[in-house]
Amino acid sequence: MAQKLLLRPFLSIPAKLLSGPLRSQPPLLLCRVSAAPCNLTWRLPVPFTTVPATTRTFSTTLVFRHTFNIQDGDDFQDRVLKSEKPVVIDFHAQWCGPCKILGPRLEKIVAKQKGKVLMAKVDIDDHTDLAIEYEVSAVPTVLAMKNGDVVDKFVGIKDEDQLEAFLKKLMGP
Repeated sequence: MAQKLLLRPFLSIPAKLLSGPLRSQPPLLLCRVSAAPCNLTWRLPVPFTTVPATTRTFSTTLVFRHTFNIQDGDDFQDRVLKSEKPVVIDFHAQWCGPCKILGPRLEKIVAKQKGKVLMAKVDIDDHTDLAIEYEVSAVPTVLAMKNGDVVDKFVGIKDEDQLEAFLKKLMGP
């Protein structure tokens, strides 16, 4: 529903404006979808470019610097088991509702630690072997690892205070 409300201005543009003439008249489109006054003298034509599907983007925000997705078993070995920093491993699934709630909470708490703790995200559907190896029987399951050893674990959703306590216990004194 919220997506429809956000896209409503775009969806109300007549199809004939979305074809050829759009390239020569971008200010018309900008005026239809923006809340800014339609003073066309200050707008410059916007070049249309396509981004190849294979292009990967990256971010330097705290969340993405300390959180990463596991690609395969070797990646898990290199980035988690051989890590000098403590690692929180979030075993999740795309279809899991509670995982979608816990994931962002956990990322936020890990980002607050400013690099003292890393977070690995493991999709159990893609990496069933890791889920079996670490005895994940339900999602979300979160493991705390230090020096390649599991030191703590919980299953299910936790609030932010409980997550902070979990991380402080992992980091130790």
